[in-house]
Amino acid sequence: MTDAIVSLGDFVAILAFLLSLYATWRAHAFKKREEELLEIQKKLNMLMLDKEEREAAHEKEADLGANFVNIGSKKHRLRIFNKGRAAAYHVTIDFPEGNDIILERDIQKKFPLELLERGQSVDLIAVVGLGTKRKLAVRLSWQSADGEKFNKTVYPTL
Repeated sequence: MTDAIVSLGDFVAILAFLLSLYATWRAHAFKKREEELLEIQKKLNMLMLDKEEREAAHEKEADLGANFVNIGSKKHRLRIFNKGRAAAYHVTIDFPEGNDIILERDIQKKFPLELLERGQSVDLIAVVGLGTKRKLAVRLSWQSADGEKFNKTVYPTL
């Protein structure tokens, strides 16, 4: 006759088996969580790399703009400026909606502009009267140091 008595050794073995199952389950859950964190880290690294590449490309770009500036009383200038981080080459200007404000001879004297450095500007004489439109469409075109062409239309107002 065999007794169905559970000995202390059997109890310890069952307890060890259950603890082993629990440890295996926890290790698997930890590994899954670690894989998720590694995937998130990989995505973050890709985003940071993309951001760094965009900033590096932005460092090599000029950004031209234009606005009207008052000089004294009743004297105005159209200021073309480079607020980018690189120089602009072969800068040209035209007026897609027509020009009745900027003196044509001043434009012909100064443009095309061979080089507009970072932070540099060029002023053009503006003739403003009572019937003058208050907004002017100005298209600026330029090249980067590596020859890539850019253009931008701005709308400075008086």
